Amino acid sequence: MPGDESGYTSQINALHAALGIASDYGEWIGLPLQHEPAQLVSAGPDMFGRPQQMTPATFAAWQAMRDRAARDGITLCLVSAYRGATYQADLIRRKLDGGRTLDDILKVNAAPGYSEHHTGRALDIATPGSPPLETEFDQTDAFDWLMKNADEFGFVLSYPKESVSAITYEPWHWCLRAD
Repeated sequence: MPGDESGYTSQINALHAALGIASDYGEWIGLPLQHEPAQLVSAGPDMFGRPQQMTPATFAAWQAMRDRAARDGITLCLVSAYRGATYQADLIRRKLDGGRTLDDILKVNAAPGYSEHHTGRALDIATPGSPPLETEFDQTDAFDWLMKNADEFGFVLSYPKESVSAITYEPWHWCLRAD
């Protein structure tokens, strides 16, 4: 939480310890510690009907971008937005319980405290006819549209093919630049 650096860091360290994540994760991942926002607003349901939240600025930018894309004949669907560090830990725990290794999970999911989703500014985006959260999203008209237009709305592709972080290529993951 803003203004509670030591408490937040302690929470993150405890979540990492419980999941078996190395104490030096932050040093080698190539991502900064991400803090949860002071304010979130309802963004309505995602494409699966789950309620989503994001910062007010992200919601306004998302609505404007989605509406412009629709006017251009492109459908952008929200897959995921804000998720807190505890939710991120639960997501990783479910994957571990499903038999995946921690190393494999951490290639596609940042550890608690390091996900841009914690900021309320990150969105996972899909489009009809393409499975969500798959790299083949980059073969869609929606991805092409985002590559040409997302910057106008303040969004950047966080994990491009040439990403310097340890997170693999994610053409669906876009984040509103911090002001």
